[in-house]
Amino acid sequence: MPTSFFDALWDDYIQLSPRAVAIRDLFGGKAVRNDHVAFRTFAYPSIAIADLEVFLFAMGYQRHSVYQFTDKHLSACSYTPSSNIDPLIFLSELHIDQLPFEAGQIVLRLLSRLDAPPQDESVFYSGRLWPLLSWPDYQILSASSEYAAWLALHGFHANHFTIALHSINRSLPAVVAHLRSLAFPLNEVGGVIKGQPSDLLIQAATMAEQQEVCFADGERHFVPTCYYEFAERFTQADGSLFQGFVASNANKIFESTDQRVARE
Repeated sequence: MPTSFFDALWDDYIQLSPRAVAIRDLFGGKAVRNDHVAFRTFAYPSIAIADLEVFLFAMGYQRHSVYQFTDKHLSACSYTPSSNIDPLIFLSELHIDQLPFEAGQIVLRLLSRLDAPPQDESVFYSGRLWPLLSWPDYQILSASSEYAAWLALHGFHANHFTIALHSINRSLPAVVAHLRSLAFPLNEVGGVIKGQPSDLLIQAATMAEQQEVCFADGERHFVPTCYYEFAERFTQADGSLFQGFVASNANKIFESTDQRVARE
């Protein structure tokens, strides 16, 4: 796969999460290997998982596993690349009809004015393809689903990149201790380290950065943008590296963009 896709994706991502550059530099800079990149979307015609994954297939990816997060009204799929030097991809979608009525109507009103999405892989960094929402509507969405609020405001970007610690022989506990010493805010939902080595995958993440946004009604507020994740994978019985995800870990990692968690 051409590296231009991930280069463009990274350049877009650091506009929302500029401290990601400093974090990556701690672990080798541009040479650091990405474990996976994650994206969010709505289960809505032309932008649902079934619509977007065709561009992943065109880049040589294959669907690996399917996941459900019923408490967050989400479905997700993971994808493995044809080359072991490219990262895994995690793509999730929000089921709008499962949101509270008022929140669902806000999302549907925005998506009724959806611009035609790019018909290639650039859709994954195409930004918001619908009108900007108001601050009151953002608050309503945040109270029902931080995922809905984040996606309605920001649109299509890499929600996070992930450093593959197993590729640089760094343990997650040691990395967490180092990040704490540098005062990076970490997601502590369910504990800073999500999972156990017996799960074959342990993870941790920073909390999303905050940026000031001018909403459609002219109000200005700081809101969560993107975050950085750290993953340590372990080998399976056959000696191969585990390539899946652990749903209970991912469910807690989603909280990295939750403004309520950041304020606790």
